[in-house]
Amino acid sequence: MGSVSLKNPLLLNDEADVKTPSLLKSSLKWGLKLVMWVVFVAWVVLIFLYPGEFGTQLVDQVIGATRDSVFGISGSLFLAFSAPILLIAILAVAHLIISGEDVYEKKSLKKPGFRLWTFPVLVDGPFGVVSAAELIGIVLFVVFVIWAMYAYTLRNLNLLTLFDVPDSDKGRLLLEFTGLRLGMLGLLCLIFLFLPVSRGSLLLRLIDIPFEHATRYHVWLGHLTMVLFTLHGLFYVIAWAMNGTLVKEMLEWKQVGIANLPGVISLLAGLFMWVTSLHPVRKDYFELFFYTHQLYVVFVVFLALHVGDFVFSIVAGAIFIFMLDRFLRFCQSRTTVDVLSAKCLPCGTVELVLSKPQSLRYNALSFIFLQVRELSWLQWHPFSVSSSPLDGKHHLAILIKVLGKWTESLRDSILSMSETEPSKVTVTASVEGPYGHESPYHLMYENLILVAGGIGISPFLAVLSDILHRVNDGKPCLPRRIMVVWAVKKSDELPLLSTIDMGSICPFFSEKISLEINVYVTRESEPSLEEGKVHVASNSSCPFSGRSMSPLVGTGNNVWSGLYVIISTVGFIGLMASLRIFYIKPYNVSTWWYLGLLFIACMVASVVIFGGVVIGLWHLWERNVSAKVEDRDNGSIKAESPQSNGTVADKDLTQNNLESSTIIQYGCRPDFKEIFASTSRKWGNADAGVIVCGPPTLQSSVAKEIRSHNIRRQRHDTIFHFNSHSFDL
Repeated sequence: MGSVSLKNPLLLNDEADVKTPSLLKSSLKWGLKLVMWVVFVAWVVLIFLYPGEFGTQLVDQVIGATRDSVFGISGSLFLAFSAPILLIAILAVAHLIISGEDVYEKKSLKKPGFRLWTFPVLVDGPFGVVSAAELIGIVLFVVFVIWAMYAYTLRNLNLLTLFDVPDSDKGRLLLEFTGLRLGMLGLLCLIFLFLPVSRGSLLLRLIDIPFEHATRYHVWLGHLTMVLFTLHGLFYVIAWAMNGTLVKEMLEWKQVGIANLPGVISLLAGLFMWVTSLHPVRKDYFELFFYTHQLYVVFVVFLALHVGDFVFSIVAGAIFIFMLDRFLRFCQSRTTVDVLSAKCLPCGTVELVLSKPQSLRYNALSFIFLQVRELSWLQWHPFSVSSSPLDGKHHLAILIKVLGKWTESLRDSILSMSETEPSKVTVTASVEGPYGHESPYHLMYENLILVAGGIGISPFLAVLSDILHRVNDGKPCLPRRIMVVWAVKKSDELPLLSTIDMGSICPFFSEKISLEINVYVTRESEPSLEEGKVHVASNSSCPFSGRSMSPLVGTGNNVWSGLYVIISTVGFIGLMASLRIFYIKPYNVSTWWYLGLLFIACMVASVVIFGGVVIGLWHLWERNVSAKVEDRDNGSIKAESPQSNGTVADKDLTQNNLESSTIIQYGCRPDFKEIFASTSRKWGNADAGVIVCGPPTLQSSVAKEIRSHNIRRQRHDTIFHFNSHSFDL
């Protein structure tokens, strides 16, 4: 859930004092940005040019200048292909620390202009809804692959003339050369594959792309990478079969040179992950997809054994960033979390209220990954947060729609708790996150349209609560006109709107903001007889033992996150240097696959040892801070009432001042063309932000109308944001 924008949204009310960043602070930030952009562009250009003669010569010059160092050729290739992305990550630490909690001057929204990241270009197709910037990225990758194959083909044909072989063998040699080039091209794409799935990565935080949005890029890159690696293996298999040495070559494990058998194992692991990640399989057999995707460990390790240390160093930087994120997530997820309350609603939705420390920050568009150990030790499921950070310092709420086996088992466990003593039936939760945008984009628009489908209303409950709290408390908040468009199948889902006790959060809110809620009940032609009645939920209170969510998350404390990355990276470089000085060179270790194994072992050891020390100190520091807060608050966790702070109460739709703001229509679907047109007229053609959370069909419908809306108006002043769960207009 979330959105992407180039604006800085924390805007103060006109009456409030405006705090602007100092000249020195701004200069440092812009300087860091400039350096990061220069490094990034140079890195991408090098990767793009590498398949050609000129790019190869550049890399050869780097190797010639650095191969005599203690790190050898592996260090040279690491410097060219992996070091830049690690340098950007380290610079991102400084940038995030300097940025801190900046509050910026109010900026006009009258003419936001055309934005590549927010304008939908493709709506229907295999990629889903694609923005202009995403389309540019796709085109660049396609151009890169075509250019690389063209350059590699020319080099292969020139190389073929150097071999004095019969014409009958030239076809086989050409197949092997082409297979080799496809493998290298796959490695170049693999550099980018692991970056989007580093959930708390400093890089994703730097460019403010949340994990669930970046996952799209991982899927696209995964398909491209596996196509290249599959062709790489297929071309070699055909060439070996033509030569009559297929079995011998596949089982060969060379001491010096490429080891074929580890490559076969790595490719098979990749194929298993690829096939089970295809949409039909992932949709109907999610557990199969989830479990087979853990084969990435086999894929990476045997890739290192296959190509050796110096080739593996090309992709090591991105994999190292992923390893840092994965280990931090592992440490956070080891903590069990108190479920303060668990509730089963009549509409088939489960609400969990989880304990969190005050120091763990999130915004209203965040989400978490949840594990319930009584159901599975391996399965983690993402859920949007349904409570605002301002609802309470020590708790966080999520809504879970019962749709599959896992959610059904969770509901049954909660129902069992309500029927028996809580001590006999427990729910042991672990949490990763929260994750989301660095900036609360729902606060940057004076006019806001929220479009939800079904349980997609969950993050918008948090958004509305957050806005009401801020308006009431006089905190930075821009929205003053808000429209909610919510499509549901049946009216039994309507009580979910009772989450927001508007009168309690912001008395006389209707005098401060304009709120309109349009609900479309698509599978009922008229109100049910039970509408308006109080809906009683099965509620279970759980014993509180003081166990809160761990604040050890990449989106948490910037200083500790930065120290974790920097010290782990320095530790890795130190381990590699020590290994080469005291072991590899003195004992003349030259076995390729063994060097690859040592290389990846150093990566793991540096994360676990050096990163583990930082995580341990971070944990002690957070525990000390939490202890001081608890002493000051004197048990305020128990005093907080989740029922009145953004969680679903046993109320009906007519309460909380919602009746005057809500229009319910039965037997029809939202007509977005009419909705956007009428809203535009009502709001005086003012620009608006639109966030969408719902199924792909809903996203496509909104995207189509936003695209045509821009064309009809003949000016690009409508802002559009999109990710796998949401849009903005």
